[in-house]
Amino acid sequence: MGTEIDVFISNYTLVDPEIYQLWVEGNTASEAVSILNQRGLGQLTGASLELIASDVLDHYRTYSLVEKLLSNPNKLQEQLAFQIEPQTRQLLIEKYYEFDDEVVRELIGKKLSSKHRKDLDEVAEKTGIPLKSCRRQFDNVKRIYKMVEDMSGPVVQNIQNCFYLSEHIAKKYACIVFLACIRFETKRKLNHITFNCWKRCTEAIMDHWTNKGAGVDNFDTEHDKDFFTELKDIKIVLEKEREHKHLVCLSVKATLLQKCYLDLDANFKNYNRAILQPVTNMHRPRDVKNMFVELTSLSDALKQANWSAQELEIFLASYTQAGAELDVLRQVYFYCFTPSMCIF
Repeated sequence: MGTEIDVFISNYTLVDPEIYQLWVEGNTASEAVSILNQRGLGQLTGASLELIASDVLDHYRTYSLVEKLLSNPNKLQEQLAFQIEPQTRQLLIEKYYEFDDEVVRELIGKKLSSKHRKDLDEVAEKTGIPLKSCRRQFDNVKRIYKMVEDMSGPVVQNIQNCFYLSEHIAKKYACIVFLACIRFETKRKLNHITFNCWKRCTEAIMDHWTNKGAGVDNFDTEHDKDFFTELKDIKIVLEKEREHKHLVCLSVKATLLQKCYLDLDANFKNYNRAILQPVTNMHRPRDVKNMFVELTSLSDALKQANWSAQELEIFLASYTQAGAELDVLRQVYFYCFTPSMCIF
């Protein structure tokens, strides 16, 4: 008697999130099999090591083909070669464009050139991230930067529109784009600052120091020139140093530890100048570029006095509020340094 067999053929693309994550992280197929075996996949499913290896290789082949489309998510949205559900398609994009903060921190401040791509083995060795993953992250950063650097409009929205990324990831890339556009010095004396700290600083600058008027191109990747011109007027605060100090000390006396309060009382003049003198010159592009380098003198002095990051935030908040209360600054916008920009 003959045997009847029902066969169904489909090109529906299966994506295993766990295997895809291992692929995105730069693991080879054999490394992925080893990791899955250590996680007990064979015991959990009853599959042999050979079957797991075969499945991983099949997934890796599929992801290698899909990668050509991930470099341009618009193609992934429109292509017909792979049948992928919208939810799975979004997972493919989001995971592919995720990055390790420590890898991107090494890329910030460097030109995204072929020369630096060849030096990624040093980044891989320093961070412990596989070289393949470092290359993926470098290419993604370069790709997004090249796409949106000359586009008008909000950079976060541009990134989302072009690459279908979540707002959370798009904001992280927006900070990288902003740092590259303004060309802030991020290496000299600043290697200890983490990517998360740079993200906080750039978000504060983009919120307060950039063009947001109607009809202005690239308004959140370009400094507000009028604002920076007005910064020269901040020097009048130096003339009101005694009054400013009185207001600040009165505000922080109940919240700062006594040792910090005494240090502030004794060294307010030095701290005041460390903050204001770089600001009064920031109407010149080269001084904006070196702004964070100039501010290291303040952070170094506070570190030597054993101030904590929390105490510094209290001081900056009070410093800003007290400055805004000075009569001479009633007509001047005094939001040069907000607590959210603290990189101490």
